[in-house]
Amino acid sequence: MTAKPIIITLDGWSSCGKSTLAKALAKELGYVFVDSGAMYRAVTLYLLRNDIDIANEQQVQQALTKIELGFVFNPARGASDILLNGENVESLIREMKVAEQVSKVATLSAVRKFAVQQQQRLGAAKGIVMDGRDIGTVVFPQAELKIFMTADRETRVRRRYLELAATDPGISEEAVRENLARRDYMDANREESPLRQAPDAKVLDNTNLSPEEQFKIALLWAREAIG
Repeated sequence: MTAKPIIITLDGWSSCGKSTLAKALAKELGYVFVDSGAMYRAVTLYLLRNDIDIANEQQVQQALTKIELGFVFNPARGASDILLNGENVESLIREMKVAEQVSKVATLSAVRKFAVQQQQRLGAAKGIVMDGRDIGTVVFPQAELKIFMTADRETRVRRRYLELAATDPGISEEAVRENLARRDYMDANREESPLRQAPDAKVLDNTNLSPEEQFKIALLWAREAIG
C-alpha cells in the first residue's frame, strides 16, 4: 500500500538551517518545499521598494492586495526560487536591508494573515515540507511531523556571518550578531503568532551536528511519521 503524503513543519530560531534541512528532506521524500521565510522577505522587499509605511495599517493592507507570490524550481540550486509578482527575487530577499526589516514586517497582523492563507493554500494537498516560525503552531497545527530547530546563538551568528560574507564582504560579525539578537527578540515577543515550540514537536538541537547528521535524524523521524 502506498504511504499517504504528510505535512512536515520545521520551526525554530533564525539561522538554525531550517531551510537547508527542509529542502533536503523535500528532495529525498519527493515532497514540495515551501520556504515561508522567503514569503515574508518578499513582502518586505515589496514594501521597501514602494516606500510603504509599515506603521500605516491602511497602506499595508492596500499593498498586500497588489502582491502575488509564487515559487519556481531552479535547477541550478536544486530548489525553488520565490517570485514576487512574477519577478524572481530569490537573491534580492537575502540582502541585509531586507533582513533588517523582515522581523518588523512579520509582526504585522495583516501580513501574517496574508502569509498564512498563502501557506495553507500551498499545503492543502499535503506532501510538503515547510519551514518558518509558526508553521507547526498556527499554519499547520495538525501536521503529522513537527520539528523544532535550535542552536546556541554564537553558532548561529557564525553560520549567518559566513553566509552573508559570501555576497557582502563588507559585513561585520558584530552587525550580524546585533541583527540576530533583534530578530530573536521580535520573533519570540511579537503579538501575532510568536515563535513557540509546539507541545508535540520533536526538538533538534544542531549546535554540534553536521548537516549530514541532522539530516539523518530528521529523515528517520519523517519515515516513522509517514509509516
